[in-house]
Amino acid sequence: MPLPQPDDLTSLVLRTDFGDEGSWDALRAALDGADEYPHATCVGEPRFAGVDVQALMAEEAAADEDEQIVHLFLADAATMNEPGHPLLAVDLSDEPGRTFRVPARWFPDVSANLSIANMDFADFADAADASGTFRGFDEG
Repeated sequence: MPLPQPDDLTSLVLRTDFGDEGSWDALRAALDGADEYPHATCVGEPRFAGVDVQALMAEEAAADEDEQIVHLFLADAATMNEPGHPLLAVDLSDEPGRTFRVPARWFPDVSANLSIANMDFADFADAADASGTFRGFDEG
């Protein structure tokens, strides 16, 4: 079964941790409040509970080409439990399986640029700090 398709000009945020409904609500509120425009298509289907990156890559590889997506964001246990709700960004196209974390406050910048192909996944992943988290670009 293919992954859910995000709405136009948004990125798929896939819930994989179902331990705390309040955390899921807080994450969605943080994403909604991060920018005036919607950037996330949030999907909380229980069939994705505990799914890992490898399983998502396999599912996406098996999908028809017109149903494939190039990136997504996981709302996993770290997203739900850590301050700033750091989503796990996952590349499903250029370097399948490459990941980095992005706190909700930076999500609109990443999502918008990836959705319109203004920047590549690697641009953000390469700018992640030592913890593997993207926290904006240094102005230098």
